[in-house]
Amino acid sequence: MNRYSLHMLAERPEYLKADPDDAKGPVAADRTGPVAIRLRGVEKRFGDNHVLRGIDLDVPEGQFLAIVGKSGCGKSTLLRLLVGLDEQSAGSVGFGDTDGHPASPNARIVFQEPRLLPWASVLDNVVVGLGEGVDPSTARREALAALEEVQLPEKAAQWPSRLSGGQRQRVALARALVSRPGLLVLDEPLGALDALTRITMQQLISRVWRELGFTAVLVTHDVSEAVNLADRVIVLDEGRIALDLEVRAEHPRHHGDPALGALERQLLDAILGEG
Repeated sequence: MNRYSLHMLAERPEYLKADPDDAKGPVAADRTGPVAIRLRGVEKRFGDNHVLRGIDLDVPEGQFLAIVGKSGCGKSTLLRLLVGLDEQSAGSVGFGDTDGHPASPNARIVFQEPRLLPWASVLDNVVVGLGEGVDPSTARREALAALEEVQLPEKAAQWPSRLSGGQRQRVALARALVSRPGLLVLDEPLGALDALTRITMQQLISRVWRELGFTAVLVTHDVSEAVNLADRVIVLDEGRIALDLEVRAEHPRHHGDPALGALERQLLDAILGEG
């Protein structure tokens, strides 16, 4: 694998299953529409540590789901199962298209750290998200379109070190979006940002989700972030779903909305075991 491919182990789950002796590496995954998620009896153990305990969950295609809970409750483990970075110990994880047929999710993940290649330009970092085997002119055009989505086309030729923290995370988002995933999972992607930048990034994520229509799953410790972004929020507690809460407010949403504040309180009560 070349240096780009090695980096993509963290960003493109299908690379974990690639043959290391294949000089070409896998080509870019086929694009797909939003996928539905179906989990049945999902368990995950790490030795004696029983992290997930019989998760049953249906996520319709195009829904934005947020997962909250205390540290160690299994949130990030569940995300890793969804994108194929890990395998369940028991149960099943499946995906379907809009017609209900089994489908490949073309999943992408955005982490808390942007994980950009320091030796590559912003544009080349986004091109990485397309995988190998894509015509260079096509790759450049699609990478520029992805940078337009995150409002950073003017930074295409910059080095990552010249960007702010929020800009680097937008580049990471563009890299995930460039292949038009059917499933985008976000593992605390805004946790390292200051409060104002975090709100701006929430608005950006909400907009691109509404425009592109992928299924989204967000892990966050911030219940305000969860209710401002998601159609639905689940609370995990010791590896089980303790609460499954629908958020009916229209998008785009606004911080300080009293209705959202009431949902935040309900989620906090479930996380803290109060009420």
